[in-house]
This record gives sequence, structure tokens and C-alpha cells, in this order.
Amino acid sequence: MRIVAGKHRGRRLNSPATLDTRPTSDRLRETLFNVIAPRIRGVRFLDLCAGSGAVGIEAHSRGAAHATFVDRSRKMRGLIEANLELCRVPEDEVRVVTADAVEFLRKAVKGRLPAWDIVFFDPPYAENYLTVLELFGSNAPKLLSDDGILIVEHYHKTELPDEIGKIKRARILRQGDSALSFYSKAEDSRS
Repeated sequence: MRIVAGKHRGRRLNSPATLDTRPTSDRLRETLFNVIAPRIRGVRFLDLCAGSGAVGIEAHSRGAAHATFVDRSRKMRGLIEANLELCRVPEDEVRVVTADAVEFLRKAVKGRLPAWDIVFFDPPYAENYLTVLELFGSNAPKLLSDDGILIVEHYHKTELPDEIGKIKRARILRQGDSALSFYSKAEDSRS
């Protein structure tokens, strides 16, 4: 894995030692960032189920002001921290959290964290996506900024709802066996 563009361009990242974690491919990451490039500079980015941290590091490389990495595995946390160190990312521009995605989001809703501008959610393909989508749907104003987006990577045959609570899918982008679903706040929940 390598960083595709930005200030860390070309840096090779450490990969997970096992096949239990499926990193987002360089090609899919490049496609993702081609889509969100106009809105990445200066954003708060959340890499949920971060794995190696490649997507969040790519966001930082391309100009995100702050990136939060969340993964439930301590091994993945160590890998993320090693990759951040490899890229010499300043500690005050990132946060690495060992937590389950649902647990982290529930705490974020109760806490006083600012909303994120871009959230990338890439759980193992066997996971149930609905609990996280429901959390975003019922807490969109607390989790997503006014123009914030939630991007969900999933197996291309996995059916996700077009609308759930206060979020609505605006686009699906397919590449190989993977797909990216882009959600934003429904018009009536923007505040």
C-alpha cells in the first residue's frame, strides 16, 4: 500500500499481517479521493474501522486538518500509529482510538466532539452495517457537519438503504467487488 497523492505521496505503508483485515485498495482510494478532492482541504476526517489507517492518512496527505482513526483491534492501532510515524504526521493533527465503531459513535453523540466533515466507514464485509447507519441517521446533526458526508465501503452485492433517518444516499460508485455509498444529511435535517 502506498499514499497516492499529497504531501505524503509515494510513501509505502505497513500492511496488516493477516488477511482478516481487507485494506482499501490503492485504486479504490484514488477513485474515492478523486470524488471528494474539492472538499478535503481543512476538513475533520473520521476513518471508522480504520485498519491500517491508509484512508485517513491519505486524507491528511491531501489536506485534511485533522483525522481521527477508530479501530477495535489493538494490533491495528499499533499499525496505524506506525504508519502515522512513517509519514511523520504531527500528533496534534490526528487521534487514534481503540474502540468498536458503534461504541465510539455512541460516546461521540453524548460528548462534546465537533461533527465530522467526512466520515469513511469500512467495516469487514461480513459486518452488519445497519447499526452504524442508524446511529448516523438518528444523530446526523451531532455526527456530521452541515455539508458533511458519510462514505461507506461495502461489497458490491450488499444492499444498503437509500435513506435511513436523517441521512440519504446520494451516490453509489462501484469498482470491482467493492462499492462506495455516499450519504449526506437529508434536506430537512440540515442545521
